[in-house]
Amino acid sequence: MIQIRIHGRGGQGVVTAAEMLSIAAFEQGRFAQAFPSFGSERTGAPVVSFCRIDDRPIRQREPIAAPDVLIVQDAHLLHQVDVFQGLKPEGFVLVNSRSSADALGLAEIVARLPRGHVVTLSASEIAVRHLGRPMPNAVLLGGFAALTGIISLEAVVHAIHDKFAGQIADRNADAATEAFATLTAMMTNPQEVSV
Repeated sequence: MIQIRIHGRGGQGVVTAAEMLSIAAFEQGRFAQAFPSFGSERTGAPVVSFCRIDDRPIRQREPIAAPDVLIVQDAHLLHQVDVFQGLKPEGFVLVNSRSSADALGLAEIVARLPRGHVVTLSASEIAVRHLGRPMPNAVLLGGFAALTGIISLEAVVHAIHDKFAGQIADRNADAATEAFATLTAMMTNPQEVSV
């Protein structure tokens, strides 16, 4: 079973990201579940959502304490909330930031995980180019597909079109595709694991 924990703030589409990730997994014939956990429901408050993906039915229902993958939609949370709690030794970390992992103060996490498993991506900037606003959720799912290979870009695009319609779906799909291409290029030439 693959367990993904998504950290962000209210209004960033954290819950929607987990839902789209589960739809993408279903599209590939796998079992999945997605659910949120939040206290205050106001915009800007920290929000966590969870997604599990497996080849067998999933019976667990509790929050994810030991994630295989962390997606951090707001880099400001890195030092406000213990986002790395329980992260598995072979885990992946994808952070929405234009800064490198070292610049974000993540050198200890980078050293602890396998090379190339901690990546930053300017998801908000990609979203602004395609959507006109900094909504990083779909962009980060494109990055997730490139970084982990757990789901395909095609499954992500399908999930986006399942969740949204018309130009909103097309623009989000284009943003996710750009993120996938950017991270794929970076992973094949890992001079700096940050884009």
